[in-house]
Amino acid sequence: MLNAPQQHLYATMTGGPRGGSNQPFRLVDDTGALTGPFNAMLFEPAVGEALQALGAALRYQGSLPGRSRELAILIVSAHWQCEFEQFAHEAAGRRAGLSNADLAAIRAGQEPDLADPAERALVRAAWTLARTGDLTDEQYAAAEAELGAAGLFELTTLAGYYATLALQLRVFRVGIPQP
Repeated sequence: MLNAPQQHLYATMTGGPRGGSNQPFRLVDDTGALTGPFNAMLFEPAVGEALQALGAALRYQGSLPGRSRELAILIVSAHWQCEFEQFAHEAAGRRAGLSNADLAAIRAGQEPDLADPAERALVRAAWTLARTGDLTDEQYAAAEAELGAAGLFELTTLAGYYATLALQLRVFRVGIPQP
């Protein structure tokens, strides 16, 4: 049984853009439990609310194109070997136009063969952020030249947010939903 703050958070998540029927994966399972990282957010609703609001802003209000956003998310999930993030965002990545070869390259820790220079810069920066938590001055300049300062800020925020989710998903033993 959910208390009032948990009920509010549940309603916020299921009633917002994540809860729509056109999502690449189900937000709620057959029992009504939230899937992925969202059920754990109910343990501490005030923190869960802030965390889910950041995620919603990144996914639905950010300036990065969908393909770029999914590339970055998949890179973070591959680095952290996060099964649920990979499952969920490979589906979202396919919808955004990523190919099976792109997804396989990321799973293997490699850069996909991308034609768009902004996507290539984002992928290089995302791998470096995931692996080292920083960019050299040269890497920063290359990423900023293609993404702009706002795009680079969004990328660093996205990398940190999805690394946080990967940690929570591992600790709370959230795997791929069963069909």
